[in-house]
Amino acid sequence: MIEGLAPMIVFVTAILTTGGVLVLRPISKRLGSYLDAVTQAKLRPSPDADLARIAEVLGSIDGRLNQLEERQDFAEALISASDPKILTVPTSLRAPERN
Repeated sequence: MIEGLAPMIVFVTAILTTGGVLVLRPISKRLGSYLDAVTQAKLRPSPDADLARIAEVLGSIDGRLNQLEERQDFAEALISASDPKILTVPTSLRAPERN
């Protein structure tokens, strides 16, 4: 009786392990997929936050564009001015020429 007990224990253990894997593997895969989806949903910012960030960036770009337009208008006004003194730079302020 004792000689046949060890192979029977090994055989029963193998059957239980195989059955457990066959039953629990699909369940654990589904649970893993669900937990991954929940984690990704928590890490992904909400669309409202994205829209607010986009609106903020567009407002910043609009402000910078307005500044550029003002600078361009100012530069055009200086260039078209009839006073040539405005456009001349003294030689002491000019950068030295490189050869």
